[in-house]
Amino acid sequence: MTEPYDLITMGRIGVDLYPLQTGVPLAEVETFGKFLGGSATNVAVAAARLGRRTAVISRTGRDPFGDYVHRALRGFGVDDRWVTPVPDLPTPVTFCEIFPPDDFPLYFYRRPKAPDLVIHPGELDLAAIRAARIFWVTGTGLSEEPSRGATLAALEARARRGTTVFDLDWRPMFWGGRGGASGDGGATGAAARAAARPYYEAALAHATVAVGNVDEAEVATGHRDPMSCALALLDRGVELAVVKQGPKGVLAVHRDGRTAEVPPTPVQVVNGLGAGDAFGGALCHGLLAGWELEPAMRYANAAGAIVASRLACSSAMPAAEEVEEFLAGR
Repeated sequence: MTEPYDLITMGRIGVDLYPLQTGVPLAEVETFGKFLGGSATNVAVAAARLGRRTAVISRTGRDPFGDYVHRALRGFGVDDRWVTPVPDLPTPVTFCEIFPPDDFPLYFYRRPKAPDLVIHPGELDLAAIRAARIFWVTGTGLSEEPSRGATLAALEARARRGTTVFDLDWRPMFWGGRGGASGDGGATGAAARAAARPYYEAALAHATVAVGNVDEAEVATGHRDPMSCALALLDRGVELAVVKQGPKGVLAVHRDGRTAEVPPTPVQVVNGLGAGDAFGGALCHGLLAGWELEPAMRYANAAGAIVASRLACSSAMPAAEEVEEFLAGR
C-alpha cells in the first residue's frame, strides 16, 4: 500500500447544476454551471486544496456525468480509485435556487436510487481506511442499505484509529426509502428522526469527532441547545463535538474540558451551500496540524465564509494562502 492518506471520505458524489442567475426561480433560470458535488466529495476537495492527500469512497453511474466526476476529482487532486460505476443507475444531479443571503433550496435527483448508496461492505479497502490519518463518514451514508452496512463496517474496522469523523449530515428526504429525490414523500419530521437515530448512535460509538449543525445534532441526541448537544455527543463516545450555530458561530467541546466558541466571519453571501463542506475540509486540515480548538475553528469558519461568498462549492474551495490572507484581513 502507498503512504497513508491524510483524509479518506465516504459518501455522496454527483453533479451540481447551479443557476448562473441569482434571485431567480428555477423555472425561469436559463443558464447553469456544472460543478462536482456531494458533501463527502466536497470535504475531500476542500482538504486537497489545503495541501492534504485525500481520496473518496463512492459510486457513480456508468454515464457521461460519471466520466465528468472522475475528471473533476483528478483535476482537484483527489484520488478516485474507490469511485466505481453502477451500470444500471444514473449519476445523481442536484439543482438549487439562489436567493441570498439565506435561502438556497435544493432539488436532488437520485431516483431510482443513488449509486453512492450502493457501496457494499465487501468492496471496501479496509487496510487503507484503517491507515488513513482521518476517516470521514456522513449521515446520508446510513440512510439505506447496502451503504448503511458498508459505513458501519468501515467504522468498526477503523476501530477509532487516528481521527474518525462522523458528519451528522441530516437530509430527511433521504430516509424515505424511495431513492431520495426531492419532493418524493419519504419519511418526514419525527418519523424520519426516529428512524435515523439508532444508526446515528451506532456510528457515534465508533467516531472520535462529531460535526453538525443544531438540527443535525438534535437527530443524534434529542437536544437542541448547542451545549447540551455537544455534551450529549461526548456522552455517546466522541472526543470532540463541533456544533455549528449559524449566525451564532461554532461551538467546539473536547472531552478533556477544552471549549471554544467562535463567532461567524461576516461576508456578503452569494451561495451558502458549500460553506459547511469547506468548514469540514479546513477542520480536517487543522486537526491534522494539531492546532488548538480556537484557531482551528477560526480557520474553518474563514474557509466556510470564503465559499459562501462564491457561487460554486467544489471549485470555490480556497487554498491555504487565501484563508490566511482572509484571516489577516480581519
